[in-house]
Amino acid sequence: MATTPSAEHSFWHACYAEMRARPYSAGMLSVSLLGVLVLLISQLVTEPLNPMLLRYAAIGGCVGFGSTAVGALGALLMRNLKTQTEDTMLGFAAGMMLSAASFSLLLPGLEEGERLTGSSLGSALISILGLALGVGLMLGLDRFTPHQHEHLGPCGPELARVGRVWLFTLAITLHNLPEGMAIGVSFSGGDLNVGVPLTTAIALQNLPEGLAVAMALRAAGVPPVRAVILAGATGLMELLGAFLGVGVAGGLPMAYPIGLGLAAGAMIFVVSHEVIPETHRNGHQTRATLGLMLGFGLMMLLDTVLG
Repeated sequence: MATTPSAEHSFWHACYAEMRARPYSAGMLSVSLLGVLVLLISQLVTEPLNPMLLRYAAIGGCVGFGSTAVGALGALLMRNLKTQTEDTMLGFAAGMMLSAASFSLLLPGLEEGERLTGSSLGSALISILGLALGVGLMLGLDRFTPHQHEHLGPCGPELARVGRVWLFTLAITLHNLPEGMAIGVSFSGGDLNVGVPLTTAIALQNLPEGLAVAMALRAAGVPPVRAVILAGATGLMELLGAFLGVGVAGGLPMAYPIGLGLAAGAMIFVVSHEVIPETHRNGHQTRATLGLMLGFGLMMLLDTVLG
């Protein structure tokens, strides 16, 4: 009688098969993980991480998690969410993420890079290196982590034992990782003028995002209370990502601009690869684009006022 392979064996076998099928993506992920590991080690061998920075990261991560949970609570009061409203809300969230990546991550990274190198070219190259690490990290996680988007269907290794709801939850969890990293990185330089506007923007865009996720889970047949719990729980990745971000960018002086670029690259990848295609899939691209511009402008305003 044939034996059924263990879940662990099935997972690693599926991942190995996926990596063999996508060697370039596997290579990018490996390089990105190595880069993140080097940055983390540089933190450990230089000097202990400032407890104040850890507190900032913890507070910022909790704000990101809390705002996601608060947004998800709206699903208890609503029976359904119109597709055009959902697309507009997600477009708004995408605009805030793009603006945050530009004004709260890349611009401070370029300024710090130029201060360290004394060269505009050197500063740009440092930021590009960070962008590449962020894109490679998110591309690899997207390719090799089993998950499912609402309209795109299942992605990553095929695991028959993982239910559709959990695959969808994993997709949102991956989405929240770069936001949490951005929060941690933004505070790692000790400059509240960078961290506060970005954390505020992420908290604001998490409100409609949390609601949209919870409503999507309800539409998939998940009971309302469980949908709210699952949607809110995905925000925990922002807290974990915040600690990772402050660890990556809090070591060597050069790690700070690289970390800012990494977080920006990860956020831009998520917006372009997942959020915008989702919002344009149902024929509501005009509303989604207007929502994006509104979010972009609001984040620019916040960065100017709070920064």
